[in-house]
Amino acid sequence: MDVVILIGVGLLTGVTTVLFGFGGGFVAVPVVVWADAALGPDAMRVATATSALVMVVNAGFATAVTPARVLAALRGSGMLLFLLALGGWAGAVATRLAPAGLARWAFIGYVTVTIGDVLLRPGFLRPRVLHEADPATARSLPAVVGAPVGAIAAFLGVGGSVMTVPAMRRAGHTMHTATALANPLTLAIALPATVVALSGAALPVAADVPVRLVGLIDLRAASALLLGALPVIAVLRRRPPRIPDRTYAWAYVGLLATVSVGMVCAS
Repeated sequence: MDVVILIGVGLLTGVTTVLFGFGGGFVAVPVVVWADAALGPDAMRVATATSALVMVVNAGFATAVTPARVLAALRGSGMLLFLLALGGWAGAVATRLAPAGLARWAFIGYVTVTIGDVLLRPGFLRPRVLHEADPATARSLPAVVGAPVGAIAAFLGVGGSVMTVPAMRRAGHTMHTATALANPLTLAIALPATVVALSGAALPVAADVPVRLVGLIDLRAASALLLGALPVIAVLRRRPPRIPDRTYAWAYVGLLATVSVGMVCAS
């Protein structure tokens, strides 16, 4: 039954990868915490590590099928991508060292703060200028934000889109472009985080606990999530739904709220 539910959630991660730039992290983390609840406080560590692997595959696939015209907005962002990767490595290391319960409540707190930010601070729900014709004409993210964004994202297992999408909205990108660009940025963070998660000794797991880990990653959960996600990404990238920009932005806020509630319920 757990596997069936994970595949079903994988379908949802495919939708969120394409529509919201969430490579799976915000949806995958709560459900892996639930599926691996037998691990106790360590379930959050496993969830963030498993989420990183899911995001590498989902975000990599979504990036590969994104039009070059959209990806052109990241031209000249090599330093930003490098610093995101460096931050992703640091955040993944911190996950191994931090108290087991810290990341869970930090996850809930950060999502809550983000919801307040996008609702109260101008520029997300109604940007002043939208560069719809040519995404490359909008401002890019400053490289200096790369390391902190990468570190926070990897520590929480969220991939960074919850920070990069609002920032790119305020830089003048439509929701369609901002969420599409979130995938290559997520890939830069999740790749080193996955390497860290796979390296080192696995967590000790009691013989009666039905969870088998490679490093910190639950490969069964990751495989089930990807089995559901990848076909959805392929279909939605080929035929993306037409959603009005403002409705799109409100849907993003609604998803953040839903995930926050889900994480509290899983606690």
